[in-house]
Order: sequence, then structure tokens, then C-alpha cells
Amino acid sequence: MTSDKLKTPTVALGTWAWGDSGETGDGYFGSPLTQPGLEEVADKAHAAGFPMWDTAVVYGMGRSETVLGEVLKRYARSDYQLSTKFTPQAAGASDDPVADMLQQSLARLGTGYIDLYWIHNPADVARWTPHLIPLLKSGKVRHVGVSNHNLSEIELANQILGEAGFRVQAIQNHYSLLYRSSEDAGIMDYCRNHGIPFFAYMVLEQGALTGKYSPENPLPEGSSRAKTYNGMLAQLKALTDKLASIGQSQGAAAPDVATAWAIAKGTTPIIGVTKPNYIDGLVRATSITLTGDDIAELEALADAANVNTRGWWEKEM
Repeated sequence: MTSDKLKTPTVALGTWAWGDSGETGDGYFGSPLTQPGLEEVADKAHAAGFPMWDTAVVYGMGRSETVLGEVLKRYARSDYQLSTKFTPQAAGASDDPVADMLQQSLARLGTGYIDLYWIHNPADVARWTPHLIPLLKSGKVRHVGVSNHNLSEIELANQILGEAGFRVQAIQNHYSLLYRSSEDAGIMDYCRNHGIPFFAYMVLEQGALTGKYSPENPLPEGSSRAKTYNGMLAQLKALTDKLASIGQSQGAAAPDVATAWAIAKGTTPIIGVTKPNYIDGLVRATSITLTGDDIAELEALADAANVNTRGWWEKEM
């Protein structure tokens, strides 16, 4: 009964910021986005061969899914992959909150099925994981994954799905040069040993690793990311300078190198895309070659920055 193997892209496209309303102080990113602008992003992604879009109900409480559904109307459904999530913390009180939340996502995204459906945060693995099985059997969900789960929770989810002939087909955790807890906790080894793709989110730490921001030019005031990162920008300078210098030698920029690092580590980075030129960066990132020395030096500089970028929603791995 196992479903087909998931076709894993080199890079997935993130739409967390698409849930922002564009009003200052409303949302994580403070990004004023328009539908024509996002259609241009999608056209460029489509032309560059990046098929997977990652969203979630809780990104703007449905707003990101709605906007993404509108933008993708212009393509055949077979031309793209959709990844969205069930978040236990936002579950309703019906008999089957997982099926209900999925149904709402399908309506907002304007589709009959989701390529990759995640349990977003662990709340009670034994309670929520079994709800994925009928969704897989129905075909409304093609593949399932778990996000922000620790190793024992991943193993339990895999066991529950395995008893029905399915398996965890993807893991999605926060993973960046500054935050490598999934590596330290053995989760990435588990993925390698079981042939499970690992999707890395916040690879650019919401822009803090792009080299674009500094104490003199901080992240947008009023955004949640400004509160998190502006105080640590001075500590990140040596690292972002090194990212930029490696990039320069390969005709690329600092964020492209941070993304290339995540690819070199065997992950599929989920990179937030709000501007067409971000797609150019992803094209560059996929062709960058990093040596073992480059990787070791970047990781040493990241460790020396000595910052903790764990999100408020994340627990220790």
C-alpha cells in the first residue's frame, strides 16, 4: 500500500511571508507583497524548474494558502507540487480535525490533493499521526512528513504509519549555519539511514544571513524578525562576510552560498521567495561548489558567532 517515492526537488519555495498582510507590525517579515509581483516570482520559478511550493494554514491563518492558490491558477496542476501542513495547535474540536483542516487547505489552494502533507508541530504523536492514514488511502494526500519532531517522535510516527503500510516520507526542521540541532540530535543521520529527505527551513534565518542587514541597516522595524535578529547582526558579520567572499569567487552572493551550504549538507532547503530576483539566487545556489574546507570554515564562524536562533515555537531537539 506504500505510496510512490516522493520526488524531492533540489530547493523548495517557501511562502511563509505570503501570509503577511503588508501592514507594518502585522506578520513576521514586514514584506509588502502584491499578486502581480508574486505571479512574476511564480513565472520565474516555473521557468527555472522549481516545482515545489511550501505553505501552511498558520501562515497568516489561511492567507498564504489563499494567495498561493490564486497565483498558481495559471499552471496545470501537474506542473507544480504543493506542500502544506496540519498544525495541532490550531486544530478545531470536530471528530476529525486533521481531515477538516486538510479540506480547508484544499479549498484555499484550489486543488483536489496535496503532494506532501505535514504534521507541523508535535503535540501528541500517538493521537495525530493515525489521522494521516485515511487521507493517504483516499488520495487527497500523496505523501506525508513531520515537522519540528524530535528523533523519538519521528520514530513513533514512522512506526504508526508503518503498521498501515505507509511511512514518514519527509522531515522538515529549522536548520541553518546558525542552528544545527537536527544534526546534533542524530535526526539527519536517521534520515540518511532510512532514505528520508530532510527539508531545511529558515536556512537564511529570515534574512539575517543574507549579508543585506547590519547594525547600521537593520531588519524592518515592527517585524517579528527584527526583534529576534537585530540584536545579533554585529556578531554575524564575520560569517556573512565569508559567505559573500565565497560567493564573489563563484559569481554569486552571500544568501546563495548559505543555500548551497544546506544543499551540500544533503538537505532540501525551503527558501522564502518574495521577489523575482530571489529565483535567480536559487539558480546560482544550485550550481555553487563548496569544498570541505569552505564548509568547515563557515561552520566554525557560525559557532564563533555564538547566537541562539531557536524559534519560540521550537523545543530543544
